[in-house]
Amino acid sequence: MTNTELGPKVLIVGAGLGGLVLALILEKANIDYEIFERATEIRPLGAAIALGVNATPFLKQLGLFDEFVSLSKVIKTMDNYNDQRELVFTMDFGPTHEMGGSAGYVLARSVLYDLLLRQIPENKIHLKKRVLSVSQGDISVRIDCQDGTFYEGDILVGADGAYSSVRQSLYERMKRDNLLPKSDQGVLPYSCVCLVGQTDPLDPEVFTELKEPVSTFWAIKADDKPYSWTNISVPGNRYCWHVTQYLDEASSKENDTFRSSEWGSESAVSMCKEVRDFPIPGGAQTGELRTMGALIDKTPKDLISKVMLEEKIFRTWHHKRTVLLGDACHKVHPASGAGALNAILDAVTLGNWITALQDPSIESLEKAFKEYKAERYPVVMAAYNNGRLLSKINAKANWKTKIIRYMSRNTPTWLWMIMMRRMAENRPQIWFLPLVEDKGTVPPKYQPSLQKNLPLLNQQDRAAQVV
Repeated sequence: MTNTELGPKVLIVGAGLGGLVLALILEKANIDYEIFERATEIRPLGAAIALGVNATPFLKQLGLFDEFVSLSKVIKTMDNYNDQRELVFTMDFGPTHEMGGSAGYVLARSVLYDLLLRQIPENKIHLKKRVLSVSQGDISVRIDCQDGTFYEGDILVGADGAYSSVRQSLYERMKRDNLLPKSDQGVLPYSCVCLVGQTDPLDPEVFTELKEPVSTFWAIKADDKPYSWTNISVPGNRYCWHVTQYLDEASSKENDTFRSSEWGSESAVSMCKEVRDFPIPGGAQTGELRTMGALIDKTPKDLISKVMLEEKIFRTWHHKRTVLLGDACHKVHPASGAGALNAILDAVTLGNWITALQDPSIESLEKAFKEYKAERYPVVMAAYNNGRLLSKINAKANWKTKIIRYMSRNTPTWLWMIMMRRMAENRPQIWFLPLVEDKGTVPPKYQPSLQKNLPLLNQQDRAAQVV
């Protein structure tokens, strides 16, 4: 589909989910790329990730959907409990299945990561490559790494997380040239700490809910402490779990020591002790009052991590030959549950525009990158606002949170269906791969990176016939 002789050389910094999805799209398009990852080894951490109707079409196009389903559980509902283990209300996501023409699925983040990583040739990924600086000119862009090596290409994609070295280097240069908005010059604010883990296989005779074919999704909120916590069952009789602490000014200072862009297990031990007595549902059949400790004790230490999570939408997503993706340009509150999904959808959109390039000139790149941001920015802002609202529901109870919680558990059916419709209508596809038949009752949202580039297929077909 693309002209491989004239196609751009793409440097991807960051081997997270977004970087891997972009690499896979470029792989399918026969476009030259390389991935540079600062970690010394691939050790994906994190808990569960839910991918619904938004991901089904492009996963089918990439030939991954069947294996993805085999590694996942269908997710239909989220049961919301108080810290007395009492069910308060249930959120039913079932309507999106018919609206979007596909079920929603949940799996361990590490499992999804492994599925994507296996599609990328080993020689395309370079570990221990911490980027120190970025320089770009009229004909190329260059990264210089800590180990003394450097690499050049036509496009640089910063997919290296909230503390992106690509973004920092790009912004420093733009600031010197008086091109960086003031809003992008401030510190990256954070408001919560997350502790996440994935258990070893559990005994389904003890954790009987694991026998259910659909995922058990429990969300617990406390009235007297600034925490919320969730348990999500995934295949293999495992639970993915996470605990979120919502910070005030005092607790922010206490946790600032652990501030890091890396998922790590070193600082998690003390937090595990703090939260192990938090109550969770389940255990009625065996007469036990289950707590988070039941899952923490069944979780390998190297699969438990603590991370500071930030909130910010940057205005500058690209400049010349450099473009940002995922957390490098937008970091939403974890309460939205949309951080990883938005990085993946960024990759689909950006991949569409890169593979449709007619030439790698700065003019062509900047036009494509503007289209990319225009398509993704409204979606990301909606996730950002949604995350901030949900964080107020989950935070320590006060009169404001009590009102918001009351409204959330008494949402009128008509309003809930509107919300489900908005979730279901974003179903992107990859323009140069055979399109997937859409079986949803709600039409997919207009996708510029698809619709504007489909005519290129007809042009290429005509050119091939002439040749």
